[in-house]
Amino acid sequence: MRKTNANLMICAMAFAVALVISNVITAKVIQTGIPLWGSTILVPSAVICYCITFLMTDVVGEIWGPKEARTVVLAGFGCQLMATALIVIGQLLPPADTAMQAAYEMLLGQNVVFVIASMTAYLLSQSWDVFVFHRLRAHFLSRGTTTRHRWIWNNASTMTSQVIDTVVFVGIAFGLGMGWLFDEALSVQLVTMMIGQYLCKLVLALIDTPFFYFLTRKCTTKE
Repeated sequence: MRKTNANLMICAMAFAVALVISNVITAKVIQTGIPLWGSTILVPSAVICYCITFLMTDVVGEIWGPKEARTVVLAGFGCQLMATALIVIGQLLPPADTAMQAAYEMLLGQNVVFVIASMTAYLLSQSWDVFVFHRLRAHFLSRGTTTRHRWIWNNASTMTSQVIDTVVFVGIAFGLGMGWLFDEALSVQLVTMMIGQYLCKLVLALIDTPFFYFLTRKCTTKE
């Protein structure tokens, strides 16, 4: 991917779409059937969307730099606020069909706790991702490492930021919002969900490495 304004816009748009959709579908929890500590791993249906957002910030950071990556993160936050407001307005408008209104609320109804959890996890994890990515990149390049080894800062930043994203979102949304933290039986499920989700995100982070290399293959700068 060449360093052009058009390509930067494409990356920002992909980031924004993945972010907005992730918060629309995140309430649906997927039963993977994979056993873990006497339970099974549960993941939100938005898990793939999360990986796309981290991939896009890493691509933008590698090609355009940290300033543009932070701009994409902040712009994405604004897009999510706008999307949430539009969904709520649509929900409050008088319906012509009550059945359609019920379906709308079931699919798009905004759970305040889930929104808070999502926004908090997003800002903390994405900010950490950009920070670690560029600190490690600058460190390794200053020691003579070439950009051919960019998998180091790509994976390290994404894998650590996914810990923050998972613990904060699940902890607030399910631990506090749904009260799992205060139920002995469900608290075990809460920890299992955190670990299971992180393991799934870890695998996806490894899978997206070839895509990161492909999108940044024309970026050869060592600064």
